[in-house]
Amino acid sequence: MKSVPHATSLRRAPVQRRSAERLTRILDACADLLDEVGYEALSTRAVAARAEVPIGSVYRFFGNKRQMADALAQRNLERYTERVAERMKGERRGDWRAAVDAVLDEYLAMKRTAPGFSLVDFGNQIPVGARQAEPNTRVADRLTDLLAGHLGRTPGEELRRVFLVAVESADTLVQLAFRVAPEGDPAIIHETRELLRAYLGRVLD
Repeated sequence: MKSVPHATSLRRAPVQRRSAERLTRILDACADLLDEVGYEALSTRAVAARAEVPIGSVYRFFGNKRQMADALAQRNLERYTERVAERMKGERRGDWRAAVDAVLDEYLAMKRTAPGFSLVDFGNQIPVGARQAEPNTRVADRLTDLLAGHLGRTPGEELRRVFLVAVESADTLVQLAFRVAPEGDPAIIHETRELLRAYLGRVLD
């Protein structure tokens, strides 16, 4: 089952295929409604109606809408890392510039097209999850584990810190780009890419 949120965000993890499909429908409905009504107006009852499942099915997985948003954020992270990994398959080993492009381009693509992403992304817009697992730390850790081998680096604390600084910087600038223009201001995105290359080049070259 691809892109099912980590079990820690669920009251009960799906075991059977039918249950997993129902969870997917619930999260899809949550994402669509976030775009339509926003987080404050989101309700578990509205999600159940949109997903065409009994309200009890929602509460089987989630105690409230914040847990549902956290599960959606985790699913977004799963899908994001799958997309980056797919992009990297054809790239030359050690080419960190290709890795930077993959990381930034796939984030921008999801920002523009993935339902609910503009409000939840990986949990940054609406604070979700445990304090010790802040969203950008989740992202940086996942990218470290994904890209360390490709870059010929050890996935230790130094590389995790480097990726965390890069992720925090890029996140702030991308949010600015999308505040300036609905599809992301091209000039700010260009500056973001240049900033990432300059910083990571100092560390990875």
